[in-house]
Amino acid sequence: MTLRPLNVLVIDDEAAVRQITADIVRAAGYTVDTASGAAEGAAKLVRGGVDVALCDIRMPDGDGITLLRNCRDSGLDTVFVMVTAFGSMETAVEALRAGAHDFVAKPVNREELLHRLQQIESMRGLREENRVLRKSVGGAGAMRFMFDSPAMRDVERLAGKVAPTDSTVLVTGESGTGKGVLARSIHERSLRAAKPFIAVNCGAIPETLLESEFFGHTKGAFTGADRSRKGLFLEADGGSLFLDEIGELPLHMQAKLLHAIDEKSVRPVGSESARRVDVRIIAATNRDLPAMVADGRFREDLYFRMSMFRIHVPPLRERPQDLRDLITHLLENAQVGGRRLTGLDPAAEELLLAYAWPGNVRELENVLNRASILADGDRITLADIPAELSSRAGGGGMSVASGVAGDLRAELRRFEAGIVYRALDAVAGDRRQAAQRLGIGLSSLYRKLEEFEREGLGREGDSRPKE
Repeated sequence: MTLRPLNVLVIDDEAAVRQITADIVRAAGYTVDTASGAAEGAAKLVRGGVDVALCDIRMPDGDGITLLRNCRDSGLDTVFVMVTAFGSMETAVEALRAGAHDFVAKPVNREELLHRLQQIESMRGLREENRVLRKSVGGAGAMRFMFDSPAMRDVERLAGKVAPTDSTVLVTGESGTGKGVLARSIHERSLRAAKPFIAVNCGAIPETLLESEFFGHTKGAFTGADRSRKGLFLEADGGSLFLDEIGELPLHMQAKLLHAIDEKSVRPVGSESARRVDVRIIAATNRDLPAMVADGRFREDLYFRMSMFRIHVPPLRERPQDLRDLITHLLENAQVGGRRLTGLDPAAEELLLAYAWPGNVRELENVLNRASILADGDRITLADIPAELSSRAGGGGMSVASGVAGDLRAELRRFEAGIVYRALDAVAGDRRQAAQRLGIGLSSLYRKLEEFEREGLGREGDSRPKE
């Protein structure tokens, strides 16, 4: 099987670093594009087709880890390699937890970078072979997992009913419940399965670029438009366009989206004529759209258009019947360094079953992937599970977190709290700067501080530093 060369996107605000890195990648025979910051990088990533992003972690208009998380949330499978001059272990661990493939330090070493790309290229070939094999054996619409809970069986029943139609579908549910997976399943079971499935995170596109990204633009339509672009609607022509986090669209763009859906046509920015387009819309959100309609933040006519057929995906905590088999399924599909894990020790399994999984299936998958990497043998043990799960699992979790393992977890948690508080002290309590130093998002820092306080790890006299 012959695959096209990797498409690599270099995202870095330093022009010299960006150019040197791009030259190395291009000289090795790969296709390369560049972006001068997080906003431009996000705009190019949402178009799809980027195999590898060589992404700086700290940029003036955003951080690479947040960009990576947004891509994962939107269903993009671009492989991220973080490039940073800030080689702290905390930053590296945060990037890997967020889903980065690896990281390299500046100044970029040519041999090290090309070795990373060769590894990714080999993995890409294996994934493509597996995809073709799965399709030939089970068909594109074969179900990857059979749910036991009545709620998820109802979700599958509804998806099966609506898939063969051209009806617009609105998928609702908390973050991490698998809304994107369901959307792709609907497409693969539809008559459009052979046509494109284009996924886009509406909240990840800078507002000034929304119209161009959705509808395309002509050459010279605005500064920087050095060539024409089709836009997401025309790229998905004949197939399905998945609008994830549709509640994040500003009102003016909601009006343009509704017009495109109703008229089945789009007019690229800078063009005087509209183009017909045949696209099936599948949208998803974790927001309360009826409440947003009541507040005037979401158009009522667009909501009615989107919710012609609604499917709600329940959170994992409301369907515990699925948890045990879902853990087994995810482990069966996880391979680390060529070895396959055979399962979990009883204590580790008890902890996972006792945890409420506020991050739903995505959090479960991330925890299992991390534990699979840490596992010394072919089974996951309690020591491989993140420490915070023990403190938040409730009665079931606490029973397995006792003894030596519990003491180790408590020490690790105190060590983590110490790192966070020292970072706050170093910037006089400025939480935004502290989050940047730690290489995490501001919301993640707030969450950690709240957890530390609940666990009794807060400092006495803490005056809640300024933002």
